Amino acid sequence: MEPVRLLVADDHEIVRKGLRSLLEAQPGWQVTAEACDGREAVEKARQIKPDVTVLDISMPSLNGLEAARQMIKNDARAKILILTMHESDPLIREVLDAGARGYVLKSDASRDLVTAVNAVRSNKTFFTAKVAQIVLDGYLDKKPKKVDEKKGETRSRLTPRQREIVQLLAEGKSSKEVAVALGLSVKTAETHRANIMRRLDCHSVSELVRYAVRNNIIEA
Repeated sequence: MEPVRLLVADDHEIVRKGLRSLLEAQPGWQVTAEACDGREAVEKARQIKPDVTVLDISMPSLNGLEAARQMIKNDARAKILILTMHESDPLIREVLDAGARGYVLKSDASRDLVTAVNAVRSNKTFFTAKVAQIVLDGYLDKKPKKVDEKKGETRSRLTPRQREIVQLLAEGKSSKEVAVALGLSVKTAETHRANIMRRLDCHSVSELVRYAVRNNIIEA
């Protein structure tokens, strides 16, 4: 088999070790780097340019969806596989919109992960069977999805940078900590915060947290 260089990103060390063991059991496959949050994953991907990146959605600092968007922005040829415990039609659509081409449930990883990596590195898509059925059902369902459309409309109000800031604020970071994480001045971070709160009509951090959970920016 051809050599395959992989990047694995998950905030749980035991999960990363399990994925490494599973992937490196394939001849010629090597987990070249690991990351414990989305921001580190973006930087590692930029440095090593892996053949395939395996990304968890629910990670601190920068979630998998935003990390995937940044990886694709940095390198349009990046090949990304999402690994998650969550299954929903809106989330699957967001994964595809972010540029990832594979979606594997963690419960199916032992069976599907190797096949998924092979598919993604060959420029094909891969969905776990349960997720594929959700995609098919969503395609065949012609009824309007008012709730999902409203959610999508709300998300579209925010820029990628604003979504990053929402995640950091929802995780309890102060404006100063946001500024340090993103390389901004404190004044700029505070301006972003005020604009976000006004745009989302949020009047407290708890309301912002609820928004972040509803829109899959952080995990409850």
